[in-house]
Amino acid sequence: MTAFGMTKREGRSAENDEVLAAVINADTTSVCLVGKTYDFHVTKALGISLSNNIVNITKSIEHVVAKGREAIFDAEHFFDGYEANPSYALECLHAAYSTGSRWIVLCDTNGGTLPSKIYQITRDVIKSGIPGSNLGIHCHNDTENAIANSLAAIDAGARQVQGTINGLGERCGNTNLISLIPTLLLKEPYKSKFSLGISEENLLELTKTSRLLDDILNRVSNTHSAYVGSSAFAHKAGLHASAILKDPSTYEHINPELVGNDRIIPMSNQAGQSNLKKRLSDAGIEGFEKDSLSRLLDTVKINEDRGYSYDTAQASFELLALKELDKLPIFFKVVRYRVTVERRQNKTGDSVTLSEAVVVVNIGDEKKLSVSESMDEVGSDRGPINALSRALAKDLGSYQSAIEDMRLVDFKVRITSGGTEAVTRVIIDCEDQAGRSTVGVSPNIVDASFEALLDAINWKLIKENCKV
Repeated sequence: MTAFGMTKREGRSAENDEVLAAVINADTTSVCLVGKTYDFHVTKALGISLSNNIVNITKSIEHVVAKGREAIFDAEHFFDGYEANPSYALECLHAAYSTGSRWIVLCDTNGGTLPSKIYQITRDVIKSGIPGSNLGIHCHNDTENAIANSLAAIDAGARQVQGTINGLGERCGNTNLISLIPTLLLKEPYKSKFSLGISEENLLELTKTSRLLDDILNRVSNTHSAYVGSSAFAHKAGLHASAILKDPSTYEHINPELVGNDRIIPMSNQAGQSNLKKRLSDAGIEGFEKDSLSRLLDTVKINEDRGYSYDTAQASFELLALKELDKLPIFFKVVRYRVTVERRQNKTGDSVTLSEAVVVVNIGDEKKLSVSESMDEVGSDRGPINALSRALAKDLGSYQSAIEDMRLVDFKVRITSGGTEAVTRVIIDCEDQAGRSTVGVSPNIVDASFEALLDAINWKLIKENCKV
């Protein structure tokens, strides 16, 4: 754990700077201070002389070291500063290094430096007398080069990388440690050359860790993230899937299990029977012969012509396959549903909306009617789809306990044709579905949503081994 702050301010001693004192009082073994190394920023942003900035760096690092802490100096805007005034930028680094800073971290703060420059300038810093074993790199991703720049600095000799989980950070983000760590652990020459203190067992938690942070932040995970995205090892075209069945290394750079991810063979109208066989096998669906495989493939193609998309709705595809085999259990039947949206004035005279849904289902010989509004705990209307989802999942009798932990985390709507007769496709992701989505298609957005919701609940009941 490292406390982060900045070098002391002009006109105050290091001992009497309250910002620096707060960092020291955090009582961490390491303290990281950011300081200016770009002459333009020193004179314009700080409004002080270049020599006084050197004094501030020196006194701040001396204070941290005197307190018995490991000092880390983050050289802000270093690469831009080096391009403008290399001698002064290096003077700032040596001021920190000579007074005891364990790490000198070169920061590409604007994120605009490219890998070749990162490598060249890092080598120049080492030649100036600061060993690579004391150098770090801190990159921003404004040109989508944060990973490449970090690797370039490592190649040049740097031995610390600053970054974040999922590349989280201001503007375009920072170096994504979720991508960098497996690259260093699994790819040569880094695999044989370096030790990260991260075991193969730890690496198995990588995908889980990435998605956990997204869940904490209540944001949808990037399906195309390297190593950990749900599409990172998805193989759509028939040619690719056919080769994957023979040897996964034909189209995969690593085994997805090494980073806790899964291989996915999505279904679409581009799929061949190799995709189909692999997808059914992974889902544990047996019993398909050549003729039934052909019929299922024809059904997939017909449905996708109508607007469905099974490459992004794995759960709906599995339900379709079970239906084709006449193995789809009927847990309940929807008799009818109704959704209303009322716009009215509240007691303060503001216009508000209120959505209400009624769903009637048959479970065996029992009929159940559920009603739900879309008002949340703070009195805001969450919309008709929310009301419908809550009503549908409100009372399913003996199946209720199996769906209690279901939570809709993503809801995507796409219009598949134009005009007033447009067809709407709805894709739903639920928290407990482990990347399995459901799809509904209809000219009516509410009906499309209801179809996707039904699939989500049915898929969940099947995975929970519920009995009819």
